[in-house]
Amino acid sequence: MSSADKSGEYKLRDLTGEVLIITGATSGIGRQTAYAAVAAGCKVVLNARTKEKLAELVKELGDENATYLAGDCAEADVAREIAATALKKFGKIDAVIPNAGIGMYGSILDYSDEQITLMLRTNIDATIHIIRAALPAMIKAATGDIVITASVAGFQAAANQAIYSGTKHAQVGIAAALDRELREKGIRVALVCPAGVDTEFAMGTGRTPGMEKLATYLRPEDVAQQILYILKQPKTVRTFIWTLWSMNQQS
Repeated sequence: MSSADKSGEYKLRDLTGEVLIITGATSGIGRQTAYAAVAAGCKVVLNARTKEKLAELVKELGDENATYLAGDCAEADVAREIAATALKKFGKIDAVIPNAGIGMYGSILDYSDEQITLMLRTNIDATIHIIRAALPAMIKAATGDIVITASVAGFQAAANQAIYSGTKHAQVGIAAALDRELREKGIRVALVCPAGVDTEFAMGTGRTPGMEKLATYLRPEDVAQQILYILKQPKTVRTFIWTLWSMNQQS
């Protein structure tokens, strides 16, 4: 079926009623994606570690539009609970947005073993487990979207970003393989890869509050709207890599 009507106007999909799982949902890109999704008519299932922040966000979005499951989605059991919450509350899963992520900038020797393990688990394990948890429902429906929040660091590594860039390269590899695996099952896979975004990301581990440079970065809303645009593309279309830069950032 053509995505254009007889007038030649390109038709984007109406997302009303679609159910999205969003991890890392209480701040930055995740929070703005939740706002944008509900504004577009979606239902959202939100995950982060802090129950109080999730409850506050669901109250703001409306119980009829949102629900949450608090916990570390790098744990397989927690990821499965998130998917089960979506199915119990809304009856389906149309898209999963693995957005949970942390960054620490500095030498590979600068941080403790525990900090390094946390970054690896949050950026890689959490991505894998939430996808694994959501996939069975999407495969059964023979349709769905996976939109991974990665980074331009997944393609070009800078000094003092060895661990962070490694985790983002991992997400790129995961997405590339999944695109090949899942396309024939009706499931699309996309990577959203922004340059620096003005959020709480890496605050205290490479960034400091009030840094002048942050004002030149992308806004979380920029990335959230890109995620929504990917979901709105006609189902006859699949795209893969979306990179974003502010006008002030060097590509």
